[in-house]
Amino acid sequence: MSQLEWKNKTAVTEFILLGFGNGPELHSLLFLMCLAIYIVTITGNISIIVLVMANRHLHTPMYFFLGNLSCLEICYSSNILPRMLFSYLDGDRSISVNGCFTQYYFFGCLAAAECYLLAAMSYDRYLAVCRPLHYPLCMNGKLCLQLGAASWISGFLSNSILMFLISNLDFCGPNEIEHFFCDSFPIIKLSCSDIHVAELVTSVVAGICSLPPFLLTFSSYFSIIVIVMRIPSATGRKKAFSTCSSHLIVVILFYWSILTVCVFPHYNTRISLNKVFSVFYTILTPLVNPLIYSLRNKEVKEALQKQTTQIYQKQVIPDQLVTFLC
Repeated sequence: MSQLEWKNKTAVTEFILLGFGNGPELHSLLFLMCLAIYIVTITGNISIIVLVMANRHLHTPMYFFLGNLSCLEICYSSNILPRMLFSYLDGDRSISVNGCFTQYYFFGCLAAAECYLLAAMSYDRYLAVCRPLHYPLCMNGKLCLQLGAASWISGFLSNSILMFLISNLDFCGPNEIEHFFCDSFPIIKLSCSDIHVAELVTSVVAGICSLPPFLLTFSSYFSIIVIVMRIPSATGRKKAFSTCSSHLIVVILFYWSILTVCVFPHYNTRISLNKVFSVFYTILTPLVNPLIYSLRNKEVKEALQKQTTQIYQKQVIPDQLVTFLC
């Protein structure tokens, strides 16, 4: 492109997130749904963090990773859903270029960190079930901190490479993103620069961040299920299998959707289908993770019941004393 042609181009200063469609009735319904999902997601994940911190018997590797996962899910949801809620509330679907890049940066970092964190959690469960005698020695506090820190740091470092590439692309118009949040490929496709290198690097980095953790997670849970099937007690086998299978279903749903969208984007012929896949790992996963990983756990239920009883007693006993004195 010559210098004169470039001057005639208008640089894009903001993007328009098209979302799921137009219409006040649809926006009202989507607003209520997103608000309910966001409230439940934040409440559930904060409850897990508070319970893990407040109860000493939950200070174990398993709940250390669950606390990290809940913290990550809070950040994950807060990066996408509040912006959607405001757009449905006031009808303004525009977002500045810098704001869009910022949203994508944190989304990519947190998504990659979740892949690594889920792999670390599956490895922890594998050692606990398949190598119970070696578990206290292998999964010590130092290793837990290292795995947790490595998950967060790897996620932020890996997406920094993609952020550098995308931020150096030129955007001349159009500026409408066929998505409900700022994701890599919808942004890249709007660029007037050569996007082949950016698309290739994005697919490679997404594959590195998701495929190895997925294989490790799947193999760990597969080994756990094999061990569980050898349990003599039918009741114990059924209970353990139910827990492991629910974990595995959520993990497969998360990885399958993120791999479909990020690693194999050219196979998605329908943009609307692409957005549906994105809903699974951006909105539904943070919602169901505290339910699947924590609130179905017996120890978490007991801790929650104990904490609720203590709060109730602190509120009720003073009222009884006041009644007695009066």
